[in-house]
Amino acid sequence: MLTPNKKEAARGNYYKLWSRVFKSEARFSKTQPVPMFGDENSTKEEVDNFYNFWYNFDSWRSFEYLDEDVPDDNENRDQKRHMERKNTNARKKKKAEDNTRLRKMLDECSAGDERIKKFRQEANASKNKKKLEKEAAEKKAKEDARLKKEAEEKAAKEAEEKAKADREANKKAKEAAKNAVKKNKRVLRGSVKDANYFAAGGDAAPAQIDAVLNDVELVQGKIDADEIAASLESSMALLLPTRSRPCGAARSSVS
Repeated sequence: MLTPNKKEAARGNYYKLWSRVFKSEARFSKTQPVPMFGDENSTKEEVDNFYNFWYNFDSWRSFEYLDEDVPDDNENRDQKRHMERKNTNARKKKKAEDNTRLRKMLDECSAGDERIKKFRQEANASKNKKKLEKEAAEKKAKEDARLKKEAEEKAAKEAEEKAKADREANKKAKEAAKNAVKKNKRVLRGSVKDANYFAAGGDAAPAQIDAVLNDVELVQGKIDADEIAASLESSMALLLPTRSRPCGAARSSVS
């Protein structure tokens, strides 16, 4: 059967015309039923199955009816064998030519099949979509990694700055505590001196001065440097009542 030309296919009868062609060729198939050509509503699976089948078409035609030489009973055995070989080669050639004809017909048909073009466009669109999604995911992963790195660096920097500030504050606090100890020691020594080392009357004896100063050292040693300033008042409150006591009593009360 003749295949439709481009003008005929362009009139809108493409699927109908090609369906007739393949329906005519289907009678030569060893495999039955044969997948039909379909129409513009055929699925990709149906179209793929159709072309896969026809590009691997297995015809039962042997073309024996086209044999040019038919041996008869009067010919000898050698002549018959020669004719059979000649006919076999001719049949193979005709079958190969028929397969070529069918493949050429399929190529012509598929070239104008809008369904194939549509499926390719959809596949390309899906591929491009996946590519864009992959690129977007990679871009997002890089951005997330960058933000995470920046956050970690910022956190590390803030932690280092805080640690540095804490060290500086601690250093200043220790310096302030040392200064407070020195200052409080001077104040405390000056206070007991102003109190005449708690002597009952007249100048304090050297022994009492030493005893009171030792008591001062003992008190300062027991009080934390950070608490000295706050405890100075209460420490003085403990020491002042001992002014009327002998130095031994003052020592025993402190210890």
